[in-house]
Amino acid sequence: MVRLVLSWNIKTEEETAYFEFVTQELLPAMLRLGLHPVEAWVTVYGSGPQIIAPAEASDRATLDAILQGDEWAALREKLDRFVTDFRQRVVERR
Repeated sequence: MVRLVLSWNIKTEEETAYFEFVTQELLPAMLRLGLHPVEAWVTVYGSGPQIIAPAEASDRATLDAILQGDEWAALREKLDRFVTDFRQRVVERR
């Protein structure tokens, strides 16, 4: 297993559309692609990203293929409409 850690801040004026996108499009698409969300953290006090959302893939080759694919690029582009400070990083199990 390899983990993809996503983080971002939600644009205040886009909160309703953001939650609709995440529940109706982003999460189902991630599952279809082979990314399995494992948890989501929301920062309600203090600094740091507002949302941290790790997901797992079966192996690094699968994750690399997902991240380089057109569907992931389209999801990222749409997510960018609703969020700022998007970051992603890959964490491999040791």
